[in-house]
Amino acid sequence: MISAPDSLDLAGRMPLLPARRSVREAVEEIAAGRAGIRQERLSGIHNPWGHCIGITDPWVFLDLCESEPVLEAARGLLGLDIILWDSELFLEAARYAAFLRQGREGRYWPVMPLAGAIVLVDPARMAVTAGRLEAIGPATLDGFDPQEPLYVIRLMPATSRFERDPAYPANRACMEEQVLVNYSNRPLWLLSGSDRAGNDLVSGFAPAVPVWASGRQAAESEEKR
Repeated sequence: MISAPDSLDLAGRMPLLPARRSVREAVEEIAAGRAGIRQERLSGIHNPWGHCIGITDPWVFLDLCESEPVLEAARGLLGLDIILWDSELFLEAARYAAFLRQGREGRYWPVMPLAGAIVLVDPARMAVTAGRLEAIGPATLDGFDPQEPLYVIRLMPATSRFERDPAYPANRACMEEQVLVNYSNRPLWLLSGSDRAGNDLVSGFAPAVPVWASGRQAAESEEKR
């Protein structure tokens, strides 16, 4: 797995950065505190600018998404031009199987034309399985323990366009059915090759301004006039 250095060694002095936990350790920590965690809060778990920052270290999951085993599996399905747009941790693989049986995988993908690949990772064994979006179904999970966690990485070819318009049907359906998830403002990572569809690769790389903060700033600006 590709990862950042564990610490910054300054000529033998104490390291400034703590050692980063493994994906398996991060998942075990989340599972230990699973009570009260809605599934939607585990969406975009690789995003350091998302709401998962209060649950875990997103960089651990981003490292995995950018790792060679994941890229190698994806290139075999999508070619060289690949964009990471979402990932999600399911604390039980059975929950993802139910998600698939309901026909929800792909329903919320704001990708045009719709195309992509799913990479499934067993955090305990770090086993990687990949399949095209249109071929993913409950049978894909054969070999995964239904009671164990499953990490789902969603990738799109960089020949497709990621639609950020909240009114786009997939975005609208997502916000209606998964109220804590808003794909329209998610950051995109170009993992391999080139962006060939003019995608917005800038939006999302900053924490959202809280409503209370933006309201206060507006009031202060009005007072200065």
